[in-house]
Amino acid sequence: MIPLAGYSDRLSVRPGETIKFHVANATGKKVAAEIVRVRSADANPKGPGIKTEPVVALASADVGPNTVPLGSYGHADLGTHLTTLESFTLVATIWPTRIGRKAQPILSWLDPRQSTGVMLAIDEDGWLTAQVGQGASRLGFVAGSAKLVERQWLRVWCAYDATTRKMTVASLPIGASAANMTTVELDAAIGQPSHGEIAIAAGPSSSFNGKLERPMIFSRALTANEVIRAAAGATVDGLVVCWDFSKEIPTSRMVDVGPNALHGAVVQRPTRGMTGSSWNGREMCWRHAPEQYAAIHFHDDDIDDCGWPVAFAWTAPKDLPSGNYALLLSAADATENLPFFVVPAKGKATAQIAVLVSTYTYTIYGNMARPEWIANAKWREEWLAQAAAWNGYPHNPGAHVEYGLSTYNFHTDGSGIAYASWRRPMLNLRIGYITYPNEAIRGSGLRHYPADMHLCAWLDAKGYAYDIITDVELDREGAALLKPYTALLTGTHPEYHTPAMLDAIETYRDGGGRLLYLGGNGFYWKIALDHEKTGVVEIRRGEGGIRAWAAETGEYYNAFDGEYGGLWRRNGRPPQKIAGVGFTAQGNFVGSYYRVKPDARSSRAAWIVEGLKGDIIGNFGFSGHGAAGFELDRAEKRLGTPSHAIVLASSEGHKPDAPWVLVPEEQLSHIVTWAGEPAEKLIRADMTFFETPNNGAVFSVGSITFCGSLPVNNFNNDVSSLLDRVLKRLSDPAARFDMPAA
Repeated sequence: MIPLAGYSDRLSVRPGETIKFHVANATGKKVAAEIVRVRSADANPKGPGIKTEPVVALASADVGPNTVPLGSYGHADLGTHLTTLESFTLVATIWPTRIGRKAQPILSWLDPRQSTGVMLAIDEDGWLTAQVGQGASRLGFVAGSAKLVERQWLRVWCAYDATTRKMTVASLPIGASAANMTTVELDAAIGQPSHGEIAIAAGPSSSFNGKLERPMIFSRALTANEVIRAAAGATVDGLVVCWDFSKEIPTSRMVDVGPNALHGAVVQRPTRGMTGSSWNGREMCWRHAPEQYAAIHFHDDDIDDCGWPVAFAWTAPKDLPSGNYALLLSAADATENLPFFVVPAKGKATAQIAVLVSTYTYTIYGNMARPEWIANAKWREEWLAQAAAWNGYPHNPGAHVEYGLSTYNFHTDGSGIAYASWRRPMLNLRIGYITYPNEAIRGSGLRHYPADMHLCAWLDAKGYAYDIITDVELDREGAALLKPYTALLTGTHPEYHTPAMLDAIETYRDGGGRLLYLGGNGFYWKIALDHEKTGVVEIRRGEGGIRAWAAETGEYYNAFDGEYGGLWRRNGRPPQKIAGVGFTAQGNFVGSYYRVKPDARSSRAAWIVEGLKGDIIGNFGFSGHGAAGFELDRAEKRLGTPSHAIVLASSEGHKPDAPWVLVPEEQLSHIVTWAGEPAEKLIRADMTFFETPNNGAVFSVGSITFCGSLPVNNFNNDVSSLLDRVLKRLSDPAARFDMPAA
């Protein structure tokens, strides 16, 4: 683990509110802490540099090391319902996904300290076993009944008869009769643990990977036919507890539908709303047939909260300006920084301009281990060397999987990661973090937070007053949050949004607000939020889109809100309906330029391109050395670009050897595109402008790398001057933007 690491309980705070910082420190020294205002986060010595301003030093603290509790599980305390059992049967239906690496508990009622109890598990060789307490000094393994196969549904159980002291361990494929059962029967001495706690999908030192449904405990040894009937939902005598995972899917509760109401809870957010053993493909939404979605997918690397103690707490002063801030930590030779954002007091905007910080997108990408890091040793060496040479952030998520990875990565069992949380160190949400090495090709190589700071550094350099707001406030407060602002600016990559966020932006825009979309691949994926714990976000990558993994068939609906997930385009709200442009193509992290359209200088929006020396815009920049690059958005009237929108400039020079590809939803076959045009014509960024009702307007650049061009030549360049003209006019309440007659 990193010697000094931390996270905060929230990413945004208002004046008068308290933010808490959780820290783990393995240096053995006291931790010094300082709050700073962040003006620039680019470590590139050729760029604006890292610039911070001191705010306040906090009292140093004695902080010790800590671990990360990776792995999801369920637990419940059954009390005397369990401790008084003599004979019993433990039953579960499973779909294992990572067999043959280490023991994986299914149901565990085991006390290793007393060598008592029993654990139904898959051993390290893939055999179903029952681990039991034998005497006072050791634990034994019961020989398994059958070697299991990954991704196949099975009923598994162990039944113990206290009278005969016989343990039966058995497995049966779903749909098979008892004649197909594989069993082993043996003598077992089982001491009763003094506690009534039972764990699901976890044991003393390991976790289960796979789907698990309908775990049950009975107070007698069942026959095979009784187990089959009980697992199918029939009433069988002796039931102590039956957790039905089809109940309360959006929550962390495990609902017991048995006679004793012995409810439990899941920990570290295993994935719910998953197809179970009875799913027949006729329903795709768990709300319509919850009984077919009675499975939970547990993973040994799930994480939603490190649970570290609070090391520092800070209440933002009531006169603190809105802006970008961070906690700087140091202990011995180790340093850490934890960015956060101060938004204005509720209902008290302090400027005409607001910058929307994409905290949910930051969280979704949190701890992304890039494919290049995983597969390319040279790339890793280059990254480490550049981070050291620039004095950038030295830790890469690919080297520290112990903090949990991002929703752009896979679980250890090969399934996609659907939940992300900011309640853990997110190593790529750091001042000075470099995403892509090789300055000659990729410039500063920044994405997300440090890349968005290029825009804030530009606003500061040009003397604009602005407030910072974040996704959190936008989702909670809606259009009321935006109403006081004349102009709303996005950052470089506002990709992930809830329905409430899109509703708020549309209401603001159509109520006379001016939207400046200054990125690419925005408004693309639909997300859902955990309403039990702030900071936990869900994404289902279903049916199309540029994506790191694909959701399993039938698992496209979010567990948190029950709504269809995936692309906003698949939900009837393409990005073009919001900002006039939408994701069309992606390449490597390199940039090109825009060329002004022939009719732009005679259009209603000619004022935007006035003063340009030529037709080329932005053939330079700290993001891939060009203003139009990496991920590109184009106008498309069939997807919602207004008919009166003006495309002022389009990018070009996106060489096939980059390589550049259309997004999957645009490519129907190897020769046919959705738009009916050649693929090469769709690989472009469209700089677009249009008026909206009530004197509103939208300006969109359609490129992730656009803001990286702003700081070039000390913020004096054609991209900077163009944006300056646009923002001056769009942030002026007196400026008129009348929609043209139809």
